[in-house]
Amino acid sequence: MAETLELTILMPCLNEAETLATCIEKAKSYLARSGVVGEVLIADNGSTDGSQAIAEAHGARVINAEQRGYGAALGAGIAAARGRFIIMGDADDSYDFANLDAFMQALRSGAQLVIGNRFAGGIAPGAMPWHHRYVGNPVLSFLGRLFFKTPIRDFHCGLRGFSREAITDLNLRTTGMEFASEMVVKATLARLDIREVPTTLRPDGRSRPPHLRSFRDGWRHLRFLLLFSPRWLFLYPGLALLIVGMVVGAMLLRGPVQVGPVSFSVHTLLVAALCVIMGTQSIAFAIIGRRFASRYGFIPRSGVYDKALEALTLERLLLFAIVLLAGGLAAMGWGFWEWAKRDFGPLTSTATLRAVILAMTALVTGFQLMMSAFMSSMINIPIYERRLADQIVPDDHFRRRTDQS
Repeated sequence: MAETLELTILMPCLNEAETLATCIEKAKSYLARSGVVGEVLIADNGSTDGSQAIAEAHGARVINAEQRGYGAALGAGIAAARGRFIIMGDADDSYDFANLDAFMQALRSGAQLVIGNRFAGGIAPGAMPWHHRYVGNPVLSFLGRLFFKTPIRDFHCGLRGFSREAITDLNLRTTGMEFASEMVVKATLARLDIREVPTTLRPDGRSRPPHLRSFRDGWRHLRFLLLFSPRWLFLYPGLALLIVGMVVGAMLLRGPVQVGPVSFSVHTLLVAALCVIMGTQSIAFAIIGRRFASRYGFIPRSGVYDKALEALTLERLLLFAIVLLAGGLAAMGWGFWEWAKRDFGPLTSTATLRAVILAMTALVTGFQLMMSAFMSSMINIPIYERRLADQIVPDDHFRRRTDQS
């Protein structure tokens, strides 16, 4: 039967008794009108209002998604789907399951992920809160395009269709609302054929508040986007801090700099030193994060980054760290000598303070690089999994050894 179905219309469900029947009937009307051979699948996430019985009474297939969460319910539904293609959407009657022609046309023409664009299709009055429409969705969609170069302009539209095989191969892992972001991000990184079609959004038909929590779920989406982009989370901020710190530090190392009525001296040099230290640590985190994420399959491998990471060997980083530590110790020694010449009394010369700031910056940065190099190399340790049976020596082997002795 799985091979005969072209489409599964999938709806996650948690206490949707008020609207579930309407959604199922609309989905069935689309299948009947279009002639698409398919099914309506409800992934129930622990409803206590009789949603399961309603779904079965209206001809839908119901599965139980034991793990709670929007993403967990969809993941269970995708695994149980019998269709070659899947179109998923919320069971709150906000999406029009009776008009899925644009999604099916794109899927049949080769698209592997098709996402609705509510801003292009039309958002009915009262269907989306103003802070979602003008702040949350546009900002998160912009960040998604900036971080991952995805063509999608409505990152969080819940009505989307996809090839079951292609999305299953992505190994989606999140269980909450960020599942929607994970699908788009991983599909983009995997270079799937992603398209967008206009769709409409209307106010949902429930009398209770939605499951979505604006700030909590918005933060979960943002957190996911940042964690899947070490460049924007660590590398670019780190480079900015490092460049600013080194440029300002170089200008102030010889003495104060006067800019109009403002004088920049050792206090600004100290701030520049902190920028260098924080920037170096952030870049180290970017290297470690990228290596870990690509090694364990969270982010696809990149030829450019892999070559750069291969060049940053443990030995090269350790050599650079040793040079920094040696330079820091030399500068610290000079400062101690200047202090000794003054019989360890008060130091009034700012030249000595500059040397101490330079020394501490080099020592801390060198130590950071050394520890980060070892941490990054730990991730590269090969892991070989052996079956338990291969590690067990049969008893007759010991008996033969004993007899020979």
